[in-house]
Amino acid sequence: QVQLVESGGGSVQAGGSLRLSCAAFGYTVSSYCMGWFRQAPGKEREGVALIYIGGGRTYYADSVKGRFTISQDNDKNTMYLQINSLKPADSAMYYCAADQRVSYCSIGYLSKFRYWGQGTQVTVSS
Repeated sequence: QVQLVESGGGSVQAGGSLRLSCAAFGYTVSSYCMGWFRQAPGKEREGVALIYIGGGRTYYADSVKGRFTISQDNDKNTMYLQINSLKPADSAMYYCAADQRVSYCSIGYLSKFRYWGQGTQVTVSS
């Protein structure tokens, strides 16, 4: 059974950093397309970063390029999202997601991935 467990969220001031983790159970992270999407109250879900083929390919939404870095540790079967230069606009619930369907491996499809975690809250104050 596939399970994703996020951690690492918190409250930080603008300009700060966080590292989100997503531990995967029931499958090997290198064999799935994985990523992070976020949702703020009253806003649509936004895919922010994607990683595929064992970490060889990464993709980012324009809104986070240069500040977010997605990575995988295959030995720990865990995916990470390093978030730097945080802005109040980054405040949201962050979800990790995974899907083995190659046709879904796109930033735009992240919120439609088959497997989600429970989410971890990121709050950025100005």
